[in-house]
Amino acid sequence: MKHELVHALSGNSFAKSDRQGDMEVDPYAPIGLWSFDTRFVSRWVLTVDGQRLHALSRDELAAFETRFVLVPGAASHYVDADVSVIRHRSIDDSFNERITVLNHSAEPAEYTIRMEIGSDFADTSEISRPAPRRPMVTADSARRQLRLCYQRGRFTRETLVTSTAPVEVDQHGMTFRIRVAPDGEWHTDLHINMIIHGAGDRDLRASLEAHRQNVRQDMREDLAGWLERAPQLFADRESLESAYTQALTDLASLRYTPLSYTERVPVGGLPWAMALYGRDAMITCLQTLPFTPELTPATLHLLALLQGGQLDDYHDEEPGKILAELRYGEAAAFGEQPTAIYYGAADTTPLFVVLLDEYEHWSGDADLVRELEHPTRMALDWIDTYGDLCGDGYLRYQPRNTVNGVANQTWRNSPDAVVDRRGRQPVFPRATAELQGYVYDAKLRGARLAREFWDDPAYAGRLEADAARLRERFNRDFWLPHGEYYALALTPDGEPVDALTSGLGHLLFTGIVEPERAGALAAHLCGPELFSGWGVRTYATGQRPYNPVGAHLGAVWPSDNALIAAGLRRYGYHHEAVRIADGFFAVVETLGGSVPEVIAGYPRAVTKYPVQLPAAGRPQSWASGGLLMLVAALLGLRPCGDNLLVDPAVPEGYGRVELLDIPGRWGHADAFGRDRATRRRPRLR
Repeated sequence: MKHELVHALSGNSFAKSDRQGDMEVDPYAPIGLWSFDTRFVSRWVLTVDGQRLHALSRDELAAFETRFVLVPGAASHYVDADVSVIRHRSIDDSFNERITVLNHSAEPAEYTIRMEIGSDFADTSEISRPAPRRPMVTADSARRQLRLCYQRGRFTRETLVTSTAPVEVDQHGMTFRIRVAPDGEWHTDLHINMIIHGAGDRDLRASLEAHRQNVRQDMREDLAGWLERAPQLFADRESLESAYTQALTDLASLRYTPLSYTERVPVGGLPWAMALYGRDAMITCLQTLPFTPELTPATLHLLALLQGGQLDDYHDEEPGKILAELRYGEAAAFGEQPTAIYYGAADTTPLFVVLLDEYEHWSGDADLVRELEHPTRMALDWIDTYGDLCGDGYLRYQPRNTVNGVANQTWRNSPDAVVDRRGRQPVFPRATAELQGYVYDAKLRGARLAREFWDDPAYAGRLEADAARLRERFNRDFWLPHGEYYALALTPDGEPVDALTSGLGHLLFTGIVEPERAGALAAHLCGPELFSGWGVRTYATGQRPYNPVGAHLGAVWPSDNALIAAGLRRYGYHHEAVRIADGFFAVVETLGGSVPEVIAGYPRAVTKYPVQLPAAGRPQSWASGGLLMLVAALLGLRPCGDNLLVDPAVPEGYGRVELLDIPGRWGHADAFGRDRATRRRPRLR
């Protein structure tokens, strides 16, 4: 993008504009006011006496609130502008913009304030080329409102814009003809209700007063309570403290309540993934268990509620499968995209079992484990019944939907993500290495749940035996002795896909790696082919498909690196974990603000600055969660019965790190760590 973009968000509702606060359709970015996968406002342009405005400053008061200070005309006129405008924007389930016009002259002044308003009611899937629609527009000056309504069968979306000040309303916007006293001001509130019909009977209508109350008090109190419930981080390196607080704040803003559900769960992130993604949500929950465990029960309940129950090729649904994506837009509603509820992911189902067990380790919530016994057994059954497509004991994927389904059904889900060193794609069905790690972990965890909570030792024994056989088979078939690493995948006939990737860290995270091989993996992960200095690349240099700006062919993902660091610590490679964490923190420290979804894989020595990819989202739930997971990994946090174990490994130069009031089955506990230099330094009396 050539111009800076500004956002305000709350849950899955967000407004994205230019730096003046104006919104105009852009084929390369989701500009506008969005909620539940629909753009309710595509044009929102403010002028004074026909002139566009230019920004003097912008204050981002909170994720859900922004203030713009503007003047008409070009920059050369700023010094003697006699009028300025303040746009104070806030968002919850509705949107409000208070416009204040300030007359700085010694004489009364008359102005024509115009807000151009329009909506194309575009779906999130058609940003580059929105389909033509003809909304019904009703302009009502007497009631000070402009209503835009789009209907297709039972699918109805409405945008209702109201003004608190008298206004002339026409089909394309609102015009205010005002007179402002010397050194005086004028203001109006433009309030937008986003109304949904035919989607769970959800009506997002909200009055202005209710909106003000929610933003000024309820949302601020909710954020304060969220931050207060999370552990408090104190660090000698102040940038780590601010990054930690920003990550928690971003996670709070990325919670939403799906239609026909009562609890908040994490969306993927701004701007492309403002919906429920099963993988992103569960990994975010895994990352944040020591910090914000309240995300997990709501997420597990919802995923269990939406668990696959039938064979449906179009939606890639199978009994027991955990969903990949849930959307509410027009394309989903009419089946033009399979995303109304889409199951095209092979990793979400074992991750469901992993998350449930890990949550019990931290929380001691045996009731949830018993409540979710049936969906958990269904998930474990799916692995063997539908996941083992070749009958060789490996979890594989092959899209049922061959028209517009997702081809690569793992976190490396771009079309070209699974290739060998020479760029050749294996045929389907594909068995990627990390899937086998997730299955191994899920079966061991399922065995524990069966033995300790479901009173089914026979089932537990079968799962443990399955896991042992899988580990033995995996370490035989996937290991590449000439390179001393595991293949990215196996073809249906058992040939290894010999690419070197960051997936090695996921294998360490799951525990499927034989201990004597972990050292070789650690060396690869921190070697120059994979480690850029900022983090571990998804795909190593020196291979033909490598591309530093390829999302899964060489870029660096914070979420990926958090799992890698945790895996290295699991196997005792503390120095390597610390090195990766230090690179990750340097990215956040250098860029400032929210953790980016992904950065380019250029060597740190070459760029000196993390290069963000144009399509990367920010903030993202599993990127923000990744920062928290790295903090937990550095402090070596691990639940053990009713106690919290702490085994710190802090990067040199970070000094002392303290994490206080870590919630869990033990109540609250504290963790402390210092780098070696600080430990060696004598105390001054």
